[in-house]
Amino acid sequence: MKKSIIAMIFIAAFTFSTQVEAQKFSGLDKSPADIVYFKPEKNAPPMMKVIYSRPQLKGRTVGTDLAPYGSVWRTGANEATEIKFYQDVSLGGKPIPAGTYSLFTIPGKDKWTVIINKDVDVWGAYSYNEGNDVARIEVPAGSGNKSLEAFSIAFEPMDDGAKMIMGWDKLRVEVPITKSM
Repeated sequence: MKKSIIAMIFIAAFTFSTQVEAQKFSGLDKSPADIVYFKPEKNAPPMMKVIYSRPQLKGRTVGTDLAPYGSVWRTGANEATEIKFYQDVSLGGKPIPAGTYSLFTIPGKDKWTVIINKDVDVWGAYSYNEGNDVARIEVPAGSGNKSLEAFSIAFEPMDDGAKMIMGWDKLRVEVPITKSM
């Protein structure tokens, strides 16, 4: 009896260790994922969040090698960037109901088109469908003093919402998002 219990323990341990050894984990992503939230106040619930991947410049140029001018871009790397609004908002005066959307852009030298689209859980912009756009606005493309190696998104508070600021190299694009009344 004692031998059979020991044998069962040995078999279970061997089976478990084999399964653990068989697992394969991927290395670090070349364009790591990031999440940015906007809360109007420190202890307030979030108004919105963005989940995106952060491609690196690595000697390349925005507008030609990366995020080509005039083409729909996933606004990051890997999966299309996801934006979640926890309440109804307005993008350039266009109402957007609370919910989760994809954030696409069409980069340009002097202006960018910012697109909120119903399609979620999509890879890149390969299956982008303009018919599923919820809102589109054009915003000016500006510049900052500091070069950013990694594509970055941040929020800056405004009286009635926030500016979503996208930056890469010295490029800066500000997108006003306001609370719906």
